[in-house]
Amino acid sequence: MAIKATVYKASVQVSDMDRHHYQGYDLTLALHPSETQERMMVRLAAFALLADEKEGEEQLAFTKGISTEDEPDLWQKNYSDEVLLWVELGQPDEKRLRKACGRAQQVIVVNYNDKSDIWWQQNQGKNSRFDNLRVLQFAESQVVLLAELCARSMQLNVTIQDGEMWISSERGECLMTPIWRGES
Repeated sequence: MAIKATVYKASVQVSDMDRHHYQGYDLTLALHPSETQERMMVRLAAFALLADEKEGEEQLAFTKGISTEDEPDLWQKNYSDEVLLWVELGQPDEKRLRKACGRAQQVIVVNYNDKSDIWWQQNQGKNSRFDNLRVLQFAESQVVLLAELCARSMQLNVTIQDGEMWISSERGECLMTPIWRGES
């Protein structure tokens, strides 16, 4: 019998002063048996960082992700079912990135561990040919602290200002400094 995903509930209050986006989200996340809590919390942090004022069907959403080959971890579609934003976690191969960049208006790869430095060095030249691709890096030490905030039911406050993310809950707080690779 297959192991089922563990369901997490998150109430997230986003105050993004850099983009003037202020909204609360009640989210349900599935932690796939092969996924770590760190990875799931990075998905949640990426959601908070990239969410915008769109609502309903056009809102940024979690997908089946790790268990589905044809979907990213997060995406945003319009009412015509066109993919506006494709968010991929980890170090995807060139074939997957080519597919994503062909399907979506914008693709963001979110690196979240120190091994991604090697991936970046090896793929920076290849990835530069995709005009709609951006790469975001979270430091592994910050991701470890973020994972400490994880609970089956959590209330998170996310404040984004001057390019930094302060994430707090009843379990504590952490500072995340997202770095956009290859951008000055």
